[in-house]
Amino acid sequence: MIQGIVMSALLLWTPLALAALGGLLHRVSGVVNIGLEGQMLAGALIGALVSGLTGNWAVGVLAAGAAGGLLGLLMSLCITRLGANEIITGLGFTIVISGLIGYLLRSVFEVSGTLRVTGLDPLPEILGQDPLFWLTIVLVPTIAWALKNTGAGLRLRATGAGFDAAGALGLPTNRIRDIAGTLAGVFAGMAGAQLVLGQVGLFNEDMVAGRGFIALAAFYFGRSRPLPTVLACLLFAVFDATQARLQTAGVPAQLIQTLPYVVVIAVLTVTAVRDVRGKSRRAG
Repeated sequence: MIQGIVMSALLLWTPLALAALGGLLHRVSGVVNIGLEGQMLAGALIGALVSGLTGNWAVGVLAAGAAGGLLGLLMSLCITRLGANEIITGLGFTIVISGLIGYLLRSVFEVSGTLRVTGLDPLPEILGQDPLFWLTIVLVPTIAWALKNTGAGLRLRATGAGFDAAGALGLPTNRIRDIAGTLAGVFAGMAGAQLVLGQVGLFNEDMVAGRGFIALAAFYFGRSRPLPTVLACLLFAVFDATQARLQTAGVPAQLIQTLPYVVVIAVLTVTAVRDVRGKSRRAG
């Protein structure tokens, strides 16, 4: 049973960690990305359709990333150029994307909720895991190194730490945030593709099921640092895998399905308490 939970958790970890790493980059630039959920959902649909159309999983993943990146850029432009509130914009994009996809499923594909794509090419296995798992593993040290040791990383951190000061020094702060928002969308779109091509093999309009918000909780808990962020994602994935196993053991599904979200609330509470104590120590 333990081995089964571990393998399930690793599978469930990939989309959470990918989306969280994208949200982390956006957060470092100074923007909280509430739109990860919608970007994952759009990536899942586009990834499924393009994979089925081309018969190639790699093209499907790239298309999913492009769709997520486009949505990420549009959302960022609303924030940086139009001055829209980041929370309202992210929630608005997620609601609109969800509604539009539901409409397309019913009016264009003539299905209710679930779409089975003919010719869909699933992700292959490499050493027991799919390629997006290994991509995520590589991204963790790469992002950590880039944030600390490259000019782009320094500019990104400077923009988030002091937006006005960075602008006064000549940094293109809005453009930096737009690039970070686009990258967040790319990662979220690929995370959605992993749900379709690496896990279930079909598209469902409810398949993201709050994972974008769990990813958000993860990079908050990890304080926008790549390694703690993906470890938080692993914690959530373990609880998600556990609840799936407990359902098969006869525990009431309504109770068990709340487990990952209870963990999210607990993690956010611990994070808030930790931050308050840290501020108190510094003030003292």
